[in-house]
Amino acid sequence: MSKKQEQTQPPYMNLDPESAAAKLGDPINTHRFAQAASFCAKGRSDLAKRGHAPDGRKSLRKFSTWEITKYLIPLAPAHFRRVLKNHPELPQGETESGTENGAKWFSLEEILILREHFAAEGVATKEYKPYKPDGAPAKITAIANFKGGVGKTSTAAHLAMSAALDGYKVLVIDLDSQGSMTSIMGGEVEDEWSTVFPLIAKDFAKALVAENQVREAAGETPIPLDETLQEALKVTASEVIQNTHWPNIDLIGAQLNLYWAEFQIPVWRTTLRGWKLWDGLTNFLEDEGILEEYDVIILDTPPALGYLTINALAAADILLVPLGASFLEFDSTGRFFDMLYTTFASIEDGENAANRAAGLPEVRFEWDVVRAIITRFDASQQTELANVVQAYFGDFMNAYRQEYTALVGQAGEQVNGIYEADYRDFNRETYVRGRETFDRTYAEFKELLIGCWWRDAHMDEVENNG
Repeated sequence: MSKKQEQTQPPYMNLDPESAAAKLGDPINTHRFAQAASFCAKGRSDLAKRGHAPDGRKSLRKFSTWEITKYLIPLAPAHFRRVLKNHPELPQGETESGTENGAKWFSLEEILILREHFAAEGVATKEYKPYKPDGAPAKITAIANFKGGVGKTSTAAHLAMSAALDGYKVLVIDLDSQGSMTSIMGGEVEDEWSTVFPLIAKDFAKALVAENQVREAAGETPIPLDETLQEALKVTASEVIQNTHWPNIDLIGAQLNLYWAEFQIPVWRTTLRGWKLWDGLTNFLEDEGILEEYDVIILDTPPALGYLTINALAAADILLVPLGASFLEFDSTGRFFDMLYTTFASIEDGENAANRAAGLPEVRFEWDVVRAIITRFDASQQTELANVVQAYFGDFMNAYRQEYTALVGQAGEQVNGIYEADYRDFNRETYVRGRETFDRTYAEFKELLIGCWWRDAHMDEVENNG
């Protein structure tokens, strides 16, 4: 007769309260948070240095002839080598020790020089440099959704890197006080004065100065400018924009103190009701000539519809909304769009009531294009739900679904984007498949980008001819 097996109880039954209490340790006070934060800061610094140069700074790897001719410049490898041989004044690349077949490797700075040469001397029908009308200002793209974990920062970082590899000059602005984008780009931010905080403070200070001129003319008492606002008036773009290890990507970074902007902005608005708090970032980009300095500006937003996100959305020409193919993320994204409507319609209604009374033009927020992007997609499990999301969002939806691949995870462990990963560290097929994931996302983004520029240019032609 076989022994009856005893039924195993679930692990949450018959727990001993006394033993449980013994595992708790002492009660936690606020100083323990400071200790935990210190440990995390040390660990964050150690982890962030993976993939960095010996001096702790990130450095961008070099790119092989194979990568250049396959991904970056539309050339046959044999023709590429022939041109280099015939033009010794061009960058010739380096042969790395241990490299198979004596392959040449080039820095991105050198590749940008090669792009210029082929654009001037190459076949007219080939795109050696990406499309952008002469004199067109930069297009501003905000990556936003108040649901965390949907791939905002990863998408923003890879779009910036894709655009840089394509030949565009890119500015990345990190508006999230967690500073993940800043870490990916190897940025160093001491305090909030190296973030967008002083830029928005400067916009308020300028509005306050203008208000005080009116008050003084009317014999009224001016509103005092505190020390913060006086300092903000002196801040210039060069003080907050830093170079990165990418030669054609610059950064305005973020760090924890940036979060204070969320508390300070409404205080400023209370002080001066006429200040358009949503235009602080827009005014900086326009007034400081930033739109003429760059081709593409990428705004990485925090996972909340706060004042910094509102500034990003108001400044944006293109809005990209990443979400996963799950019910909760679909539901949250729908609420995000609802909150966008409520927020910006409320601003329009409030501003336009006063503008109509004063005989001024009405305020209307408008974006060139808005697209939702499915990220971290698993076709084996999420296709049905992704199809449902696609059906409901309709023309708001990107056609391509960004798949999660092993390459993304492995690159992320090194605090790198996939474009920074050396393909020799992976199976070639894994690299090509992983890279294609973001190449296709960039292809759809680039199509939006150049379509917006083309439409702007032709609208200007119509207006000028009319």
